[in-house]
Amino acid sequence: MGLFDRVSRVVRANLNDLVSKAEDPEKILDQTIIDMQEDLVQMRQAVASAIASQKRTQQQYNQAQTEANNWQQRAQLALQKGDENLAREALVRKKTHSETAVALQTQLEQQNTMVDTLKRNLIALEGKISEAKTKKDMLKARASAAKANEQLQRVVGNMSTGSAMAAFDRMEEKVLQMEARSQAAGELAGSSLEAQFAMLESGSDVDDELAAMKAQLLGGTPQNQAQLPGTASTETPSKASTEAVDAELEDLKKKLDQL
Repeated sequence: MGLFDRVSRVVRANLNDLVSKAEDPEKILDQTIIDMQEDLVQMRQAVASAIASQKRTQQQYNQAQTEANNWQQRAQLALQKGDENLAREALVRKKTHSETAVALQTQLEQQNTMVDTLKRNLIALEGKISEAKTKKDMLKARASAAKANEQLQRVVGNMSTGSAMAAFDRMEEKVLQMEARSQAAGELAGSSLEAQFAMLESGSDVDDELAAMKAQLLGGTPQNQAQLPGTASTETPSKASTEAVDAELEDLKKKLDQL
């Protein structure tokens, strides 16, 4: 194999590859329909031209046949009038027109066959174009679906599942940390509240203990406990009871000073 043949094959292979890659099914289908419609227009023009030629041939045939019949009648008339030479001349003219009519009839038969063939081809081409349009719509829909699926697969392929799951894990860890901080804050608030109540409770115990000490110092009698400061009495105190209370307070003070 020569160098030129090898280079030629390489060039043609590259060109074919470029053309194949550049072919868009939707655009190719549209262009194919356009080409077929242009062929249909040319076919209609060819059929119209063949029909027009057929009609002209038909007119010429009819005219030749008419002329042949006229010269036939003239020959008969000349022969009836006794003019044999004129009758012979008329028969010569009749023969010429008859031969022309025969030739035109043969041509007309050929044209009729050609016109019938063109008409059948035209009908077949119209049917193919109608079928091609329907098929084009179906193929374009399939091509669009294939492109969408290819794009979807490309997007899915470009997605990193590992990194996405890692992001979810990180976010879950952050949510857990936020929940832990919220729970800790709640526990701290609750412990502070409990401490306040504990202080109140401890204060009440001290007061109770102080009251108990006062009762002990006063001899532990119910009458004396009722007369301690801060206790309520349902009866109106008299002057004597007031003096007694004051005396008891003095005694209590003395005892407290001696302690």
